[in-house]
Amino acid sequence: MSRYLVDKAGRRLVFLAALVAILILLLIALFTFKEGLPAFLKIGFVKFIFGTKWSVAGGEFGILPFILASIYVTLGALLLSVPLGVSCAIFLAEVAPHRAREIVRPTVELLVGIPSVVYGLVGMLVVVPRMGDSLLAAIIVLTVMVLPTIISISEDSLRAVPHGYKEGALALGATHWQAIWHVMLPQARSGIATAVILGMGRAIGETMAMIMVIGNSIIIPTSPLSPARTLTGTLAMELGYASPGSLHWSALFATGVVLFILILALNSIAFIQRREGEG
Repeated sequence: MSRYLVDKAGRRLVFLAALVAILILLLIALFTFKEGLPAFLKIGFVKFIFGTKWSVAGGEFGILPFILASIYVTLGALLLSVPLGVSCAIFLAEVAPHRAREIVRPTVELLVGIPSVVYGLVGMLVVVPRMGDSLLAAIIVLTVMVLPTIISISEDSLRAVPHGYKEGALALGATHWQAIWHVMLPQARSGIATAVILGMGRAIGETMAMIMVIGNSIIIPTSPLSPARTLTGTLAMELGYASPGSLHWSALFATGVVLFILILALNSIAFIQRREGEG
């Protein structure tokens, strides 16, 4: 009887904790929408989203350059980090000798916990002197930041595939690489897709490292070497001196709303693609 009561209390406690977490997220979203609504009403949704000028003194607030920079940086980092991350995960799960695996895996896990400002500092000292403050510099730094997440989750997904699948492929005459490519990777695609989604979330939400290497110019980037500014960079740089209740203040919160919607849309697309792949 006591075991049943403990089990019931545990379930209710977990449910309550999940409910509180969801409630906190909803309150944050409602507060952000409430503070950003005046900007949408005064500036206009279309003008705010597609405007190319951001001038606090002139009262002009258009965030298209920030949106494009955020998308370019995120997609560029994923184009580099996904092949590298999945390849490294295959190496750790299926190819690496035991001693090499015991060295590389803790190193990858250690990289996950390094603060973003450290990545930004390394980027300033190593990448920026060669490429300047640019979109490409931000992509390279962000790729390094996203890699550990993709590697760790992809490796766990590959290791979760039952050994019988690979052994069956080898028994039918497949080579080791053919078994990995045609059996292991398709079976692990759900976990790999999760790794990509989490990497994408970190990429588009990264702030400090991007501020340090991207140049922070309010222009639409026309090449990989163009300076730019992301949505998160704008919030971090300007929210500190914006007057509460002003149009500038509201425009920054409206930028947060757009960032929220953009992350939600990208994650939804990735989730739908993942479900279709599982089907």
